[in-house]
Amino acid sequence: MEKEAFEMFGEEKIKEGRELLEKYQNGKKMLDKRIVDNEQWYKMRHWEQLRKAGNGPQTASAWLFNSLANKHADAMDNYPQPNFLPREAGDREDAETLSKIVPVILEQNDYEQTYNDAWWDKLKSGTSVYKIFWDKEKDNGLGDIGISAVDIINLFWEPGISDIQDSPHLFHIALESKERLEAEYPEFTFGGDGDMKTTSYIHSDQIDTSGKCMVVDWYYKKREDRRTVLHYIKFCGNNLLYATEDVPEMEGGLYEHGLYPYVFDVLFPEKDSPAGFGYVDIMKDAQISIDNMWVSFEKNVKWCAEPRYFSKDGNGINKEQFADLNNSIVDYTGDVDGIQPISTKPVSGIATGLYQLKIDELKETSSNRDFSQGSTASGVTAASAIAALQEAGSKTSRDMIKAAYRAFVQVNRLIVELIRQFYDAPREFRITGKNGDDFISYDNSNIRQQEAEHIMGVETGGRKPIFDINITSQKSSPFSRIAQNELAKELYGAGLFNPELTDQALICLEMMDFEGKEDIIRKVAQNGTMLQTIQQMQAQIVQMAGVLDQITGQNLTSAVSSAPIQGDMPPQGPKGSGTAETDALGNAYKSAKGNAIADRARKTTQERTTVK
Repeated sequence: MEKEAFEMFGEEKIKEGRELLEKYQNGKKMLDKRIVDNEQWYKMRHWEQLRKAGNGPQTASAWLFNSLANKHADAMDNYPQPNFLPREAGDREDAETLSKIVPVILEQNDYEQTYNDAWWDKLKSGTSVYKIFWDKEKDNGLGDIGISAVDIINLFWEPGISDIQDSPHLFHIALESKERLEAEYPEFTFGGDGDMKTTSYIHSDQIDTSGKCMVVDWYYKKREDRRTVLHYIKFCGNNLLYATEDVPEMEGGLYEHGLYPYVFDVLFPEKDSPAGFGYVDIMKDAQISIDNMWVSFEKNVKWCAEPRYFSKDGNGINKEQFADLNNSIVDYTGDVDGIQPISTKPVSGIATGLYQLKIDELKETSSNRDFSQGSTASGVTAASAIAALQEAGSKTSRDMIKAAYRAFVQVNRLIVELIRQFYDAPREFRITGKNGDDFISYDNSNIRQQEAEHIMGVETGGRKPIFDINITSQKSSPFSRIAQNELAKELYGAGLFNPELTDQALICLEMMDFEGKEDIIRKVAQNGTMLQTIQQMQAQIVQMAGVLDQITGQNLTSAVSSAPIQGDMPPQGPKGSGTAETDALGNAYKSAKGNAIADRARKTTQERTTVK
């Protein structure tokens, strides 16, 4: 594209992008305001919005924060890890390799910290967002996959859609340093952010943004050749910094998968919106009641502890001496009844009971019961009963964690698609396993989509390896690990690992439900097959020993049937025994084996002659 045409293209595109962005911002104002308010609730600074400064005690209890912290701990105790499964037998090796290298990619991107930050956003505002993109600056310019958590307040989409991939346009705005932009794009002149404003959080410190510029990442989709193509524009002010439609080698779009590089993880979904609401929205009303009642209780305690008095004008009593408790004598003139005490009644049990009911309401609505935090009620002392109550009380946590796992599946699918597109050169990975470190070299040669074929004049799509993703947790919780260990001990004590009970064990395991069941079933079945093979070999050896009895005239069957099998040699005596009987048995065994082979060869020759 020529310079003049490019400038005209840039002016038109920036104008179009600004109009769309303003429209999307107007459609998202209520959501942004709710997110900012919820952040204040999370920081226990909500009283600044509810009460005026100086109007009584400004205290806030931490019941809401405690519920959020407990939910976050549940999520981090079940940190996910991916396992890739092939849909075709020929892709099994690549699936096993991806199961090893994708966790390394996640670790290189500090995904645990990203997962931690995203879960706080999910609990507070109801939605967390992950960005999975190709970072061309990684590895000294070689490029690699990047993963980060994105603040939903900086994302804008078409109002009314439920899936972010259904939005025709998607905007991601961010403030960037003016000096950095000038160094990266020296051909442009950068000013302030102009009239482009966005919602910001409430901070205790004063944040200076005078040296920042608003940069807009604009993603949009087009239909080309019966497929969706994702294009990308980056602009700042009136400067068009990058456009995929202007780059010849980017005719296929930014990413081959044609999807926005963002994954939304929603806690409680809302209709006609890709965002949801969180636990703060559920608990804030109960928290308001708790805080208001507690403020009243504090006032009542202060009034009861510090008596107050009515004083009649002109009663002749020195008020300063009367108010100073260090004065034993107070001067007065006139009637002593000039000051009367003000009676204050303490808070009744009804009020304190209502206060406790509000606390219980907050616990119930957030599913943050005492058992989920390790506390117990009176009368419950058995460890098994406590464990059962904890497991039953955590079903809501398991539900929201499963939703997070579904989002994690989408994250891993985008990772695989980026590997498929950009891993042209082999990458080296260190895999830490049970037997130490292993080094793997991997590229996209096996998983690239094959070119289309023409069959009878009809173009057919090329083969593209597809992998299913199974998500498991790393069981960070000590209770989960103890429960898993206890289950293994119970299975061992019941004899389910005994190869002689394989059939019964498989039936029992099929009826059970626990994590890792498929691996246990496979190992039990392998042990049963191995036992059957050994028994068949022992039967053959015993039969061979019978032949040796007839040749040598000795009774060797009992010795052979009880001895271990070692390759093609008969059972040996103790080391260094060298008995004549053992030597004779060995020679006879070899002779019998040779005769058997010769008989088999003669029989085969006769069969072939008969056929001819």
